Parts: sequence; C-alpha cells; structure tokens
Amino acid sequence: MNIESSELLEHFRWKKPEEVEALFKDSKKKEEIQDEMADVLYFLLRIAQMNDIDLSDALESKLYKNNQKYPVEKFKGSHKKYNEI
Repeated sequence: MNIESSELLEHFRWKKPEEVEALFKDSKKKEEIQDEMADVLYFLLRIAQMNDIDLSDALESKLYKNNQKYPVEKFKGSHKKYNEI
C-alpha cells in the first residue's frame, strides 16, 4: 500500500494549489490520479477484510477520538497538535 500511496503522492508533490487544480482539469491526468486512488483504496479494503476490521466503525471511532483531542473551541483555525495547546 505504501508503494501505491507514493505513486499517488507523485502527482501532487511540490505542486502549487493552482497546479493541482489543473491536474484535475486534464482528463488524462485525472484518470491517472483516479487509478492510483483506486489502488490505494483496494489495498486498504483488502487489509481491513483480511483482519476483520470494519472501516466504517474505525472511521467513526477515529473521528470521535480526534474530536476529544482537538475540540473545535480550542483548535479552530490552528495547526497546533493537541500537546501544544
């Protein structure tokens, strides 16, 4: 999965926001990015399946944990980690 994630990242690395926007307007580039996203998703789903992990439950749990670590009233507009506030 790391290799597939790296292949996805290659499309965006060192790009300015307007360059990224242009990638998605180019149908060939968009398809390449889409294919890499699908590869990452496939491996993630397969790992979850092989290890009896429900990704919907995992996401819900992680969002709850993040909400506890990063309450909106303290962190809105900040890029600091929970241990820096």
